Amino acid sequence: MRKILFLLLLSFFSSELMAKAVSSWRLNHTYKKVSKNTNINKKALKKAFSYYKKNQKRKKLSTKYLAIADYTKSAKHKRLYIIDLYKGSVFRYKVAHGKRSGVIGGKVKRSSNKRNSKMTPYGFFKVGTKVGKTRKKRYRYLSVQGLQWSNKKVGYPTRKGGRDVIIHPAKYVNRGGRSHGCFAIRPQDKWKVFGKLKKALLYSYTGR
Repeated sequence: MRKILFLLLLSFFSSELMAKAVSSWRLNHTYKKVSKNTNINKKALKKAFSYYKKNQKRKKLSTKYLAIADYTKSAKHKRLYIIDLYKGSVFRYKVAHGKRSGVIGGKVKRSSNKRNSKMTPYGFFKVGTKVGKTRKKRYRYLSVQGLQWSNKKVGYPTRKGGRDVIIHPAKYVNRGGRSHGCFAIRPQDKWKVFGKLKKALLYSYTGR
């Protein structure tokens, strides 16, 4: 009986170790595949995967997807990259930048995490899990929360001293328009993006 119990425990711990090894291998494999097959800024991609590896468990990040808003690309391009961490496939969508970050249809020239800056925030964020609705324009949205010291107040309500930045759809994104700093996406992409981004790590890369 003791021998059977020992073998069962050994089998369990071995499978756990193998799962961790496979997970690490999978991330490395996905990173190489995405780096080779997409035009995501290489520095942004490397930083995003490095942060994810270190913080996946501690921050309870999604095991399915990782997203990068590559603002070194212009607003005319689909610069929100959502990466399938298992298959290595990449889904691309348009995303707006802040009014004071750059011209309509252009790239981000300036970024800031400060309140009322109307600029694109930068750094690592965790996307929320529940779809809400804004009070004024009745947008559907997903919340974001800054994960670093530099952006820790981004995503908090303004009444609590934070900067109220969210992910929401807006028609102006189709023509390269700008937000007040929110990660605005095209209305037709709303449910595709929302379905993938819940609990995901979102890296807003502005070249900083």
